[in-house]
Amino acid sequence: MPASAGISIGYLAERTGLAVSAIRYYEAQGLVEPWRNAGGQRRFHRADIRRLSFVMIAQQFGFSLPEIRGFLKSLPGSRTPTKADWARISDTFRSHLDQRIETLVKLRDNLDGCIGCGCLSLPNCKLYNPEDRAAQKGQGPRYLMGDRPETEVEAENGA
Repeated sequence: MPASAGISIGYLAERTGLAVSAIRYYEAQGLVEPWRNAGGQRRFHRADIRRLSFVMIAQQFGFSLPEIRGFLKSLPGSRTPTKADWARISDTFRSHLDQRIETLVKLRDNLDGCIGCGCLSLPNCKLYNPEDRAAQKGQGPRYLMGDRPETEVEAENGA
């Protein structure tokens, strides 16, 4: 098959292990950009095998599709990525993974006491959040993300 003819969605599905419907979804999300041949069939670049493989790996590491789309924006859409292209994207990918690992380590370290205790009612528990006071600090599990309960701050200030 000439390179200009591209590959079919069925072949892409076979090579990546993805369902055809998943490939169409990724297309709708802007992760791959096929074109249509004269018969109206989707045609993909061979490089889309690597792109979609990267998507699957990034998802296994917990990256969202918008994050993955950001990584892929730096790659050329119509040619196979070079070693330099992948080196650039892997540097960014690595720094995001390092941040996630740091967050997971904090989570693990802060949960050790709660897993042993199980009550989630102690004032010094990292998860304890009476009257949803942590909501004032923002969304998400604020104390596990590094914010401190007001009782700790008050104790340090001698209140």
